[in-house]
Amino acid sequence: MARRHSMQGHAASVAGATYTQRGRATTLSPLDDEVEGTATDTAEHRIETITSNPLSGPITVPRRVTIGDTGLSGHPLALGGSTFGWTVDPEAAFAVLDRYAGTGGAIIDTADSFAGGRSESIIGAWMASRGTRDRMVVSTRVGRHPDHRARGRVDLVAAVDDSLRRLDVDRIDLLCFHDDDLEIPLEERLGAVDALIAAGKVRAIGASDFSPERLIEARVLAANGLPRLEALTTKYNLLDRRTFEGAPELVAHAQGLSVLPYFALANGFLGGGVRRRSDARHDARGARQAAHLGRRGHRVLAALDAVAFAHGVQPATIALAWLLAKPTVTAPVVSATRAEQVEALMGAADIELQRSELVELDRASA
Repeated sequence: MARRHSMQGHAASVAGATYTQRGRATTLSPLDDEVEGTATDTAEHRIETITSNPLSGPITVPRRVTIGDTGLSGHPLALGGSTFGWTVDPEAAFAVLDRYAGTGGAIIDTADSFAGGRSESIIGAWMASRGTRDRMVVSTRVGRHPDHRARGRVDLVAAVDDSLRRLDVDRIDLLCFHDDDLEIPLEERLGAVDALIAAGKVRAIGASDFSPERLIEARVLAANGLPRLEALTTKYNLLDRRTFEGAPELVAHAQGLSVLPYFALANGFLGGGVRRRSDARHDARGARQAAHLGRRGHRVLAALDAVAFAHGVQPATIALAWLLAKPTVTAPVVSATRAEQVEALMGAADIELQRSELVELDRASA
């Protein structure tokens, strides 16, 4: 279940800059090697201090959230790898990953189909070059790669083995079914994952866009000894609410699933950079952003602008803070194309939205 984080202060704009948090200055290094951590938990603070390398000293970040009952934990913002190898080249991806890790980030979300597997390869190469594997929670989805649709038991195992190779790891922390295949018995797919868990290749399992009925079926099968779903990835943001709010949200809450919303910024539209069609790039991502232009999209941006101004942050920060205010949301999944974007995204965990602000955002996006 998601937990709210109360920590004041605004994110800096460059790595190695100083964060001010309730009168204290903390320096962030882009490549801090975590050794140990301590946490405080008072009425005003839900923060964690982690020991970093000797040059930068300790850094203070929002306390980690836990994914289901897996014991896996990380900063309440997951870095998505959907753009790595597609619109973001390896060098730029490394810079984004460096900044994310350097500001306390620990959950990386990708899929075997992102850029034909190049996203996984870039993430794997980064972890190997930086020695960060033990600090990162690696979540990947299988089922859409052209070589392995992960439909039957054999193909699912082959898909996982390929992801392990590209990621250059021995174990996937959180493996998610990218799609629900109604033609394949869920019992068969969970049974295959059970064998992968027993072999040490997978730690925990989640699902992407499963229906409420399928989630209930999965829980029944788990009660009979098969692996239990611990997380649900789903499309959810201020502009895409209907697919999750309602029955899926109720079932996720009842089952204690950790919800990791993808497209948390609606393909970047909620960042506020696209206000006219001429602002959108002439590519697939730009077309998706332009699709939100209209009366409702402008109304949502206006509400975000007002709340962001009140907090002295960027609209994207508020859009993510709105998600974090939802009781089922553990960590939104958001992509960054440039390293300098990361702090504004990570800063969402610092924001405590007022009830009136949540109401206004809900009303604008209804």
